[in-house]
Amino acid sequence: MYRTLSNGIQMPQIGFGVFQVPESICEQVVTDAINIGYRLIDTASSYQNEEAVGKAIHTCGVNREELFITTKAYIQEMGYEQARQAFERSLRKLQIDYLDLYLIHMPLGDYYGAWRALEDLYDKGLIRAIGVCNFNATRIIDFCNNVRIRPMVNQIELHPHFQRNEELAIMQDIGIQPEAWAPFAEGLKGMFTEPSIQEIAEKHQCTIPQVILRWNIQRGAVVIPKSIHKERMVENLASTDLLLDEEDMKQIATLDKGVPSMLDLSKPQEVRRVYDYLNNPVLTTL
Repeated sequence: MYRTLSNGIQMPQIGFGVFQVPESICEQVVTDAINIGYRLIDTASSYQNEEAVGKAIHTCGVNREELFITTKAYIQEMGYEQARQAFERSLRKLQIDYLDLYLIHMPLGDYYGAWRALEDLYDKGLIRAIGVCNFNATRIIDFCNNVRIRPMVNQIELHPHFQRNEELAIMQDIGIQPEAWAPFAEGLKGMFTEPSIQEIAEKHQCTIPQVILRWNIQRGAVVIPKSIHKERMVENLASTDLLLDEEDMKQIATLDKGVPSMLDLSKPQEVRRVYDYLNNPVLTTL
């Protein structure tokens, strides 16, 4: 399953995320994911595992052209020159000579300067698609009215407890592909014990994670679940074989709490926490 981006590039609709996957096991985990059938691999400079991802890409035996590799520039890498240097650094670590998707990780710092660097790298063919992360509706509208090339992707927190229907409609109107990070909200606020999702899973003889992934897929989002366990990787990928009916979708729609479970950049304490990460870069929720 693929989604066609605004520039005509095809992006796998289900991929594999490596946030919080330690460097020590990341190479094997990514190798397992590729062997199972994942072709979209999502990492970031702040995840501190690009080198391990690069080793897996280099030794997996799958042609580079078949893989869709995404990484991101973090706050300290904002600004024109900083973003160019960050891009080159990520390429070296990943052992590749182009990126399929490069994202601005946070709408913080000099992200306009960084975006100009991404536009230039895109023009040179070094990046096949460019995008952003964690831009809410108002910020994405403003951003799109002040850049030369609009983002092709916006990677956002997106799950049954935070459905963002109005924002998805705005992105569709602008021509931006939504991509769901933390599609399970890491199980917070009882995600895996929701009675209605359990009911749907029993109805279709599948698992709760499969229902959640398929729900987002049917809404047109790209999803990037993460697991270090092979059986879960297989299970997540198999969500593409599921089909939820209209009643299922309506039932899940009632679960929307309208607020983030993971990251709320409208709150000062959250912005402080994100900046604190620069001084103490441990693998915590970003």
